[in-house]
Amino acid sequence: MPELPEVETVRRGLEGRIVGKRIIETVARRKTLRIPLPENFSARMTDRRFELLERRGKYILAYLDDSSVLIIHLGMSGRITLKDSGPLTNGQHDHVVFRMEDGTVVTYNDPRRFGLITLCHTVEVSKHRLLANMGADPLGNEFNGPYLAARLKGKHTPIKSALLNQKIVAGLGNIYVCEALFDAGLSPRRSAHTVQGRRAERLVVTIRQVLDRALRAGGSSLRDYVQASGELGYFQNQFSVYGREGEPCPNCDCKFTIKRIVQSGRSTFYCAKRQR
Repeated sequence: MPELPEVETVRRGLEGRIVGKRIIETVARRKTLRIPLPENFSARMTDRRFELLERRGKYILAYLDDSSVLIIHLGMSGRITLKDSGPLTNGQHDHVVFRMEDGTVVTYNDPRRFGLITLCHTVEVSKHRLLANMGADPLGNEFNGPYLAARLKGKHTPIKSALLNQKIVAGLGNIYVCEALFDAGLSPRRSAHTVQGRRAERLVVTIRQVLDRALRAGGSSLRDYVQASGELGYFQNQFSVYGREGEPCPNCDCKFTIKRIVQSGRSTFYCAKRQR
């Protein structure tokens, strides 16, 4: 599933191409993705102008000139790509396509259809059921050591599971939690409530650093994800632990190899010597 760096990379790729431009044609080839598309979706989107693109967690929020907001989640396999021109629908899984006033074609493609597209009014965004209970964004000013320590206090779940909880931190997923815990030297098995003080401060720093490196690399392309330009992301070439079971612990003289365990149905990769 695309995580924060992938979603933010897509948002940035779209921003310079569609903000300030009007949609002159909309095609919705399906009525339902993970949830039904809004009623009269094509008519409601056509002739609208994109005014602002934001990201909250793993959601892209596109503010329109009629005080509505397009909410997009890429799900497991969704991608949004841009073309300078061409037909509105030319792929089996091109479910929603926009043509902009300058000819740019914006395509939402999703083979598994686990993503979603919906609309709400601007004043309802903060209270929308998809967004209302999100934790702090790890790239925002609210996310710091005291915040993380407070949210983890009293939680006896593994720290890996706690960081995947979108009510605690918005936007993190399996890949970047594994990488950040490795950099912080914290075991994914460690009870979340013990990550306080300096540990919480260190973890905040490594989360930010990992996300920053991933953004500079355009995210991670493991299966379906591509940037809005259609290019792959390259951060997978920089993974320290994720997907590296059995390989030597990188940049370390511990002589251990990367282990894989399953937590809450997801693979966790870590060094049992370095991470405590």
